[in-house]
Amino acid sequence: MSGRVLELRVHGVSNTPPAQTLGMQPGPGGDPPQPRRVAGGTVTGFYRAPGTAADDPLVVEAYSWGQLTSGARTARDVERALWTLLLPFTLANVALHARPGIPPDPDQERWFSRSGLTAWLIRLFCLSLTCSVVLTLTGIGVDLIGWQCVDDDCLGRIPGPWEFLGHGWWSEGARALAVGLLVPLSLLALLGLVSWRTYQYEAEMPAGPGTGLFPRRTVAVPADAGPLVDQPPQEPPPEPEPPEPDPTNPLEDRTFWCGEGQLRRAAVLHLCTGAVVATAAPLGMVLAMDPPRGLRALVAWPAVAAGSAVLVITVVALGRPYLTRRTGPSPLGRWSAAVAALTALTVAGSVTVLLLPDGPAGVPLADLRPPGGCTRDPAVAGCHADRSLPGYDWIVAWLGTGQLLLLIAIGAVARSGRRALVPPVAAGLLLAHGVSWIDGWLPLAPPAPEALAVWMLAVPAVGLAAVGLVLPRTRAAACVQPLAPHTDVAWGGRGPAVIAGLGWLLCVANCAGLLYWVTDRLNNGGTPNGRSTITPPIPVMWTGLAFAVVLLALAATLVRAGLLFQGLRRRAYAELVLPGHRLSLHDLRRCRDVSTFRALHRLVGEHAIRLVGCFTVVAAVLAALGSAAALSRTRPHPVDATDGAAVVKVVASVGDSMLGWLPVLVAAIGALVYRNEAVRRTVGVIWDVGTFWPRAAHPLAPPSYAERAVPELQTRIAGLLALTEHDPRRMDGIILSGHSQGTVICTAVILQLPARWRWRLWFFSYGCQLTRLYGRVFPAYFGPDRLPTLTAALTTPPGWTGWTNFWRDTDPLGWPVNAGQHDVAVRDPEALHPQGGEVADPPIRNHSAYPEAPEFQHERAHVARLLRRGVPLPRRGSG
Repeated sequence: MSGRVLELRVHGVSNTPPAQTLGMQPGPGGDPPQPRRVAGGTVTGFYRAPGTAADDPLVVEAYSWGQLTSGARTARDVERALWTLLLPFTLANVALHARPGIPPDPDQERWFSRSGLTAWLIRLFCLSLTCSVVLTLTGIGVDLIGWQCVDDDCLGRIPGPWEFLGHGWWSEGARALAVGLLVPLSLLALLGLVSWRTYQYEAEMPAGPGTGLFPRRTVAVPADAGPLVDQPPQEPPPEPEPPEPDPTNPLEDRTFWCGEGQLRRAAVLHLCTGAVVATAAPLGMVLAMDPPRGLRALVAWPAVAAGSAVLVITVVALGRPYLTRRTGPSPLGRWSAAVAALTALTVAGSVTVLLLPDGPAGVPLADLRPPGGCTRDPAVAGCHADRSLPGYDWIVAWLGTGQLLLLIAIGAVARSGRRALVPPVAAGLLLAHGVSWIDGWLPLAPPAPEALAVWMLAVPAVGLAAVGLVLPRTRAAACVQPLAPHTDVAWGGRGPAVIAGLGWLLCVANCAGLLYWVTDRLNNGGTPNGRSTITPPIPVMWTGLAFAVVLLALAATLVRAGLLFQGLRRRAYAELVLPGHRLSLHDLRRCRDVSTFRALHRLVGEHAIRLVGCFTVVAAVLAALGSAAALSRTRPHPVDATDGAAVVKVVASVGDSMLGWLPVLVAAIGALVYRNEAVRRTVGVIWDVGTFWPRAAHPLAPPSYAERAVPELQTRIAGLLALTEHDPRRMDGIILSGHSQGTVICTAVILQLPARWRWRLWFFSYGCQLTRLYGRVFPAYFGPDRLPTLTAALTTPPGWTGWTNFWRDTDPLGWPVNAGQHDVAVRDPEALHPQGGEVADPPIRNHSAYPEAPEFQHERAHVARLLRRGVPLPRRGSG
C-alpha cells in the first residue's frame, strides 16, 4: 500500500475538543460522533474520525494536548486554578526567553556576554520573587500572628489551636516567632511538593524509531492502530546518523525540552534561599534588639554564617553552567547537597535562638510587642500604636526597591549590552552610600543634613538607573522583520524587563493583598489603615494607594485602545463601502460586522504591544514613587485624616480592599478558565503562551505543557514515517497542521526533527502569530534572523519549501509570516449575503474553521499530491 498522506492537526488554546479539531459535524441527534483514539492516553492523545478506512489516501488526525492546561471538570482543575496564583513566576520565567541575541548553541553563551548577563539578572529577579512570597508568609506567621497577636481574642480568629501562643512559656521572649515560622516553611514545603510532582512534564523524552532501547519482536496489530516501536526487522540495520549541522535557532537544541536536572537543581536553590530568608527576619530582629552572648552566641553566629553562605552560593550558582544548561535528568550534585545542609543548619540554629530566653543585656522583647487586652478595651495605652515586628517594614521596602533597580538593569542590558549596566550599578552604589551617610556609618564623612531622609534618595537613584534604558540599541535588539511594518522588536529591546515587570506588579499586588486580607480578619473587620490593633506593614498601605492609581492607568489604556479601535473600524468600513455604492441595507450591515473584525485584526497586530508599553511606563513611574514612599516609614495619610488627606485615605482604603480580594479573584478566574469557554478563550491566550516555555528561570512556576507535547509529536511523526512499506499504517508524507498556538508547538517539533523526516513533511500554519507577536516578543526564536531557519528546514533538495501559511484580515491573531514561505489569504466571509440556495449569511469565521475554507482544501489537495509523488524518500546520509 502506498500513497497515503496524514494531516496531523494540532489545536491552539482553549482545549479544542478532538471532534471539533477534526471538523466532525453533528449527527441527527445534535451531538457529533465521538472520534477514536489511535495513540496516546486520556490526557494527551491522537484521534481520528470513526469512518476513517485503512486505505484512505488522505487521513486526518487530531492531537489533543489541551488537558495539560485546560482539562475537564476534574480534581486536577483545582490544582491548576491554584497554579494561577503562580502567574508572576510564569511571567518572570517567560522573560528569560524574551532576551534578544540568545546564541543558537547554549554552550556558546558566556556569563559576561549580553545574553548571559541578562539571563543571570533574570534568574536573580526570579529568586527575589520567591523571597517576596516567602516574606509575605513570614509577615503573616511571624509578624501578624506570632508578634502582634498577644491575646485570646486575636488568636481565636485564626483557624486552629493558636491560643497557646498567648499564655505561659510560649508567650515569653521570641518563642511565638518560632511557631510563626511554620507558615512560610509550610508554604515552601508545599511548593517543593508541587514542583516535584510536575517533573513528569520535563521527564518526557522523544522515543524515536530505531533507537535500540527495546528489543524488536513480531506483533499482530490492527490496520488503523497507532505505530509501535517494536516492529519485525524487514530492513538491514541502519547506518549511524551523520553529524548534525551547527544550530541556527535555539529551538534546535536537543536538550531544550528535557531540563529535569536543571529544574531540580534550581528548585533546591529557591527553596533553600526561601527558608533562609524566612528565618532571617525574626533572627535579625532578635540579634539587633538582644545581642546574643554565651550559649545564644554559640548557636546564633554559626546559623548566620551558614545562611550567608547559602545566599552567596546561590547568587554565584545562578550564573554558572550548573544551572544555565539543560542537560536532562542529571543528579543534583554536591553543591545542592551542600546548600541543603547549610539551610538545615540555618533553620535549626535560628529556631533554637528564638526558643532560648532573652539575654541579660538586650532590650526586653516584651516591651516592644503590643499590650494585651486591646481587643476588649482599645483605650489601653499603646493599643493603636504601630507595634509591628521591628525591621520587617525595612526589609520589605528595600526588597521592592532592589527589585525595581534589578528590572531596570535587565531592560538596559537586554537593549544595549553590558555598557548599560553602568547606570543601574552606579545608582545602587550611590543609594547605598547615601543611606550609610544618613545613618552615620561613614566615619570620615561630615554629618548629613537633618532634613535629608532616605526616601528622598530613591527617586533620583531610579532616575539615574533609568538612563541605561535609553542608551542606543545593539544590533541584536534592533532587528526588524523585512517586508512588513509593525514588526520591530517589542518595546525597543526591553522585552525581558517589561514581561518580568508585569509579573512583579502582580506579585506585589498579590502579596500586599494577602497581608491586608489577613490583617483585616485579625482586626475582626476593622480598617487596617485606620485605628486598629493589628497593623499591616507600611509598604502595604502605600501599595493599596498605588494599586488604585494603576487601575486608573489601566482604564485609561483601555479607553485609548477603544478609541483606536473605533478609528480603525471607520477606516475599514470606508474601504468596504466606497462612494457611490449600490449595496443593500443588508450588505451594509454585513460590512459593519466585517469592519469590526478587520479593525480588531489591526488593533492586535499593530497597536497591542505599543499599548502595553505605554501602560508599563506609567506603572514604572508609580513603582518608583511607591518605593520612595515605602522607604519613608510613614503612612500615606494620618489616622484621623481631614480635607485632602481624607480623599487620599478613601482612595487608599478602596485600593486596599481591592487588593485584599485580588488573590481570591485571580484564583476564581483560574478556576473559570477550566470551566467556562468564554473565560478560557480570553485568559487562555496569556496562560498557554506563558506555560509553553520550559521552566529555565523560575523552577516553581507552573509546568510547561510543551515539555510533553513536543516529544510526543516527535515520536508520532517519526514512528509513522519509519514504518516499512508493507505496514498498513505507513504514511508517505505528513501535513503538520497547526492552528494558533499550535503553530508554535509545530515549529518546535519541526526544528527538533532530523532532516530525513522533515523532507517528507509539509507545514500548514493558520491563525499564526509567529511574526507579529512571537517574532517581536521572542526575537531570539522567531525574529527575522531566526525564523528563516524553519523555512530552510522545510526546503527539500528539489527546491520546494514545505510551508504554507493561511491568514485572514478578520483574524485578530492570524497574519502573514514573511519568512520565505507561501502565504495564502483566506477570504472571510465568503460572501456578504446567502448564496447557492442557502438562507443564512456565510459566517465570519475570524480565528476559527480554517480547514473548512476552499483555499485550505485546494492547497491541501495540491500538497498531498506532491507528498505522494515528489518528495524524496528518507535515506541515511541525507540528514
